Amino acid sequence: MIIGLTGGIASGKSTVSSFCKERGLPVIDADLIAREVVEPDEDAYNEIVKTFGEDILQHDGTIDRQALGRLVFANEEKRQKLNAIVHPAVRKRMKERLNDYLQRGMETVILDVPLLIESQLTELVDKVLLVYVDQHVQLERLQKRDGFGIEEATQRVESQMPLAEKRALADEVIVNHGTKEETKKQLETILTKWKVK
Repeated sequence: MIIGLTGGIASGKSTVSSFCKERGLPVIDADLIAREVVEPDEDAYNEIVKTFGEDILQHDGTIDRQALGRLVFANEEKRQKLNAIVHPAVRKRMKERLNDYLQRGMETVILDVPLLIESQLTELVDKVLLVYVDQHVQLERLQKRDGFGIEEATQRVESQMPLAEKRALADEVIVNHGTKEETKKQLETILTKWKVK
């Protein structure tokens, strides 16, 4: 079974992902892969520099993620250009890792993808597991975690499909308003229901 784990920014998806790893389930993390594919010498890196210019580079030649983030989150057209470069590269590498795990006989693989639904990647998975929080919780956590002001936090949250909409498209939902223990308990219940060993 391939489980698509998704959520929104600051919803607690990484916490659920780490519980899956603790349980010994292989996790393919789209965010980590997204960082890999934009390393210097990767095709996506070269394309990003060509598209957005060298102002988005740090002294060591790596991409300044915050500078690029400020650029694309303030401009929908630029954000779509960036996604058009990064998403296909991430998708390709995710499929390679997934095939590798399946060839090694893994019965369950977790695809940890924040934009699983928006990127039409649901065809890669058998089940969609959503980590849900109310929007005001997302905003509070994002401000606390990343030191954003309310305006920047709102921009980031509103650049994604609302979690309330994703909820209708998920097979199961973990409501992550409580303690980590409560979240873990919900995950265990769902995995048991899905007969994940």
